[in-house]
Order: sequence, then structure tokens, then C-alpha cells
Amino acid sequence: MSNEIPDSESPYQVLLYYRYVPIEDPEAYAKEHRALCESLSLRGRIIVGDEGINGTVSGTTAETNRYMESMHGDPLTTEMEFKVDPAGEHTFPKLSIKVREEIVTLGLDESTDIDPNEITGERLSPREFYEAMQQEDVVVIDGRNDYEAELGHFKGAICPPIGNFREFPDWLRENASQLEGKKILTYCTGGIRCEKLSGFLRKEGFEDVYQLDGGIVKYGKDPEVQGRDFEGLCYVFDQRVEVEVNRTETRKIITHCRHCGVEQPHYGNCRWPSCNEQIFVCPDCREKQSLYCGASCREAHGKELVAKQVAASQVE
Repeated sequence: MSNEIPDSESPYQVLLYYRYVPIEDPEAYAKEHRALCESLSLRGRIIVGDEGINGTVSGTTAETNRYMESMHGDPLTTEMEFKVDPAGEHTFPKLSIKVREEIVTLGLDESTDIDPNEITGERLSPREFYEAMQQEDVVVIDGRNDYEAELGHFKGAICPPIGNFREFPDWLRENASQLEGKKILTYCTGGIRCEKLSGFLRKEGFEDVYQLDGGIVKYGKDPEVQGRDFEGLCYVFDQRVEVEVNRTETRKIITHCRHCGVEQPHYGNCRWPSCNEQIFVCPDCREKQSLYCGASCREAHGKELVAKQVAASQVE
């Protein structure tokens, strides 16, 4: 872990970070933290809870550097590790700071919840994780939601059909037989979810459990592995939606246009608001039939628009 603030020529930066650390009064902490972020004109999403802080923010390079300096000056977050991405502008429309019981929700009750400061999987550096993936009797588990894994994941990884992180305990218990006697590697975007996921696996009796330290983001920035064997792009929860990871000859796009099948790396939301599903549609198909899942959504949206026009005309 390094507290060094990177030198960047980009006008903006995006910071991804978390810290499992007891916070005595989350409400008061969140209020003070909001004042700090507003003073620096930062935007983003931050969750504060009894167990710590989890955030992603964007701002100018100078402002984000000052933010990191401030966080490193706080005894609670002095060892905070930041993943830093250059950006041309803000990647969030506004600042949101919320207080929640958990900074990531695994869906366990208070008596069985995981404290990563007490139990978690052994951390592997990007190089160690890559080498471990090459071994026999290894199972690699994607610790993210299914739509994140669809955009990109590690070669050969198990990507559970999970729509929310809290569904993992049930899935893992139902599929425990696949994991018995295996070396289990877990990964997620920045590392925070695997802190609990790997801890849960250990608590369930699995002993050979590991996690990718710093997640996919750190893996992609590592000068040695350079994202090797990560297929597709990494889903991020800001206006970028996806970011590059693999900078080696193993890079490939794994997603395709829903309509014509051509490679399409970018998500879009179905234009019918009642659907709003994230889908892959290439530019040509978007131009021909707009951004819809299919004919049913296009027709339903068309009828909805006509009904609204009729209602509006009757009011007039």
C-alpha cells in the first residue's frame, strides 16, 4: 500500500477507495465529510457506516490531491489506498453521501456478518494472483453482479448469476460442492466486496481462500501483469460505465450487439423507461432501430408515447 499521490497531467481525476475501520458516529462523520467534499467541489458517491467508508469521487487533479492529503492526515484513514484514474471532466453529476448499516451488504444478520479486520481471505498482489490462476485445482470466483461480469471478467472465472451482492451467501452454499478441495481466488472491482466474500468463505469452512488485493482496477494498473487474461472491460459505477483493464496481447472484447452480433463493448439502457435494461447495441443497429432490447420494447414505448400525446391533447 502506498500513500503517494500520483503526478497527473489530466485536468481531472477519479478516486476509488474504501477502508474498513470502526467509525463511532457515522452521522457526524458523514456531515463533516460532506463539508470537506463540498469545499473541494468533489462529486461522487460515498457510503459511511459503523464499519468504515466506501467511495468513488471525481474532481480536478488539484482538488482530488488535496482530498487524498486530507484523508491521509486523518487517523481513521491514514492508511487509505486510492486507485486513481485520469479523466477529462467530472464523471459524476453530483455529490451523494449516505449513512448505511454496512458499506457493502452481504445480507447476513448481525450475529453472522463478516468483519474483514477479523476474518478475510489472504491478499494476493496482481503478480501473485496471475500466477495462482495458472495453477491446477484453482477456482476463480467473480465477486460482482452478473451485469458487471458480462461486460468483462477474468479468463475461466465462475461468474455467478447474481443480481445483487447479498445473494452470494445462498449461491455459495448451493454450489459448495464445486469449491471443495480447491484453491479459491476471489476478485471484484476495487477489493471491497472480496474482503467480505472471502471472509464468508473462510467462515463457511473453506481454508484455501484468497482475494485479489486492490481488485481489477489495481490489476490493470500493475506494470508487470498489465491486466493480462482479463477479458472485456471493467464495469464502473459512474458516467464512464466501462474502463480498459488489459493492455497486453490477450486483450479481447467479449460482448456483442444484441441484434446483429458484431463486437460491441459499450452498454446502453433500453429507451423504454419501464424496461431500462442495460444492453449491448452497436451504432449501426442503434441508428436503424434505436436503442431497444427488441421489437416488444420498441412497440410498447411507441404506444406509451402515443397515449401520452392523446392525453395531452385532451387536456388542451
